[in-house]
Amino acid sequence: MANSETPGARKVTAAGRYMSLETYRDPFLRRARDAARLTIPGIMPEDGHSGSTTLYQPYQSVGADGVNNLTAKILLVLFPPGEPFVRHAVDDFVAEEIARKAGDNQEAFRAKIEEALGKIDRALMTKMERVGARKTLNEAIAHAIVTGNGLLHITPEFKFLFYGLDKYVLKRDSEGNVIDIVVKQCLSRATLPKKVREIVEGKTSDDPELKKDETVELYTWIYRDPDGDGFKAHQEVMDEVVPGTKHSYPPGKCPWIPIRWVQVSGEDYGRGRVEEYLGDLISLEEASKAIVTFGAIASKAVALVNEGGTTDKEALAEADPGDIIDGNAEDVTWLQVEKAYDFQTVAAIAENCLKRLQKAFLMGDSVTRDAERVTAEEIRMVFNELQQGLGGVYSQQAEELQRPIAEVMTWQMAKNGELPKLPDDTVSPQIVTGLDGLGRSNDLQRLDMLLVGIVEQFGPEVVSQWINVGDYIVRRAAALGIDTSGLVRTAEEVAAAQQQANMMSLAEKGVGPGLNLVGKLATEQNRQEAPEGGSA
Repeated sequence: MANSETPGARKVTAAGRYMSLETYRDPFLRRARDAARLTIPGIMPEDGHSGSTTLYQPYQSVGADGVNNLTAKILLVLFPPGEPFVRHAVDDFVAEEIARKAGDNQEAFRAKIEEALGKIDRALMTKMERVGARKTLNEAIAHAIVTGNGLLHITPEFKFLFYGLDKYVLKRDSEGNVIDIVVKQCLSRATLPKKVREIVEGKTSDDPELKKDETVELYTWIYRDPDGDGFKAHQEVMDEVVPGTKHSYPPGKCPWIPIRWVQVSGEDYGRGRVEEYLGDLISLEEASKAIVTFGAIASKAVALVNEGGTTDKEALAEADPGDIIDGNAEDVTWLQVEKAYDFQTVAAIAENCLKRLQKAFLMGDSVTRDAERVTAEEIRMVFNELQQGLGGVYSQQAEELQRPIAEVMTWQMAKNGELPKLPDDTVSPQIVTGLDGLGRSNDLQRLDMLLVGIVEQFGPEVVSQWINVGDYIVRRAAALGIDTSGLVRTAEEVAAAQQQANMMSLAEKGVGPGLNLVGKLATEQNRQEAPEGGSA
């Protein structure tokens, strides 16, 4: 509904809305920069930075290693290469009703439906790989881990664009639903689109100071449709709406996708994984700094010479290795730092922080016990246990990252004629990676468990009697994401091949010539019995 802070009322501009929401974003932005400072400072640098800005250099690399390691694992789990991350499915009751009206066998009909929807899933996967979505998704996941937030945009040309927390503001309702988003882009005048450039030139033609400015602030405002459940969007430059930038999106099809690592009830923005372990990162940073500083002091060699002795300190300082000079060894003492025992405590603190951080960021060395022989099964079980600890995160990403991507991509591809239009009330996307792939058995595992269970309980003979092998093969192929077109025979093709095999077997046994003779005799008899002038 329209109010004083929505475009429907036209009392505020996109720039004004952005400024009004900046205050609510600032605490999250400060925490995001603190988290980036101890991990990968370039993810969220300080405001006003440029290519010549020197970023903070941490005294340890555990934070960066942990973020990169966890990012790679999350990306691999959520979007496995060469495998669909989503599977479109039809409700059981709907499929049963459609099969009944079509007069088709329900199981055979379901196999056909799964085969057809599997083609859509594979087309979606192929499209994402073709447009290079993984690179942008990797950046988005890294930002989510460090800053807890990010904004993904899928353009009509299927380009995946990402905006960090410092580039946008948003507002959610009490239930966490997005109300509006405002994106701020600082663009060079040379790269402005034609319609934007026309507005800028018209606004600055009489103002020499504005004309000198080489950057222009372009705002994109995405807001909930006051007259429906979908979203609307437009762009503004210098408080004027850019012509041709107004768009409307049905519910669930908005290509602007805000992501969070974890959500906190009542907050507009999310919290990152790094923030959860910021205490250990700070402790490790300070301990590492102290150890490095102590090492630099301890490595400095300073000799103390007794002024009343016979050793000449200048001759000692100028002597090269192997030289012989006059002096007394008792006159020379090397300065030592008597703090080694104290720094053992610091090293122990750093080691404990390191172990906790390795476990938190799923770094491989932390999941194996200290033993000479560690079995692969033990590593797999412990590692899966750690991954299952992120079950809530996988659920969050499934609902706020994977599902919106699947719905937007499917909708846009259908608009372009690349996919058939799917009815929302009949076909729904189901996420099959992430939590489903790690915490529960997927369709492939359930199919195989069913077959193994039947064999163990009743024997292989029961399988041949009760299991439709053709449907099983089609469903297993769909679970694996394999296109069965031209690969798996239909029931008619199997019957024809079996009949041909039987005929060849009879021919090899000498029965074939006999059958041919019987056929010729029957044909001759029919010809003789046929009435004259007629045909048999």
